[in-house]
Amino acid sequence: MPIYEYKCDECGHQLEAIQKFSDDPLTECPKCKMQALQKMLSASAFHLKGTGWYETDFKNSGSKPEKKAAACSTCPSGDASK
Repeated sequence: MPIYEYKCDECGHQLEAIQKFSDDPLTECPKCKMQALQKMLSASAFHLKGTGWYETDFKNSGSKPEKKAAACSTCPSGDASK
C-alpha cells in the first residue's frame, strides 16, 4: 500500500498515512480537527531490482559492452576506426 503525505492548510501540521488506492483522501487534521488536509505531491520511494535493469546488469562487470566498429570497404585493413 502506498504512503501518502498530507498537510493542513489551517495549522501547517504534516503527516503520513498508509492507505489503499481505493480509500478516500483524509480531510480532517488530527491536530486542529479542521477539515483542511490537502494531499501533497512527493517523490516515490521505490527501487527497481532484478535482471533487466541497468544497475544490476552492468554494476559489477566494470564496463558497458563495447560496440564493434563497422567494416570499411575502402580502408586497406577493413577497419572503419582509422
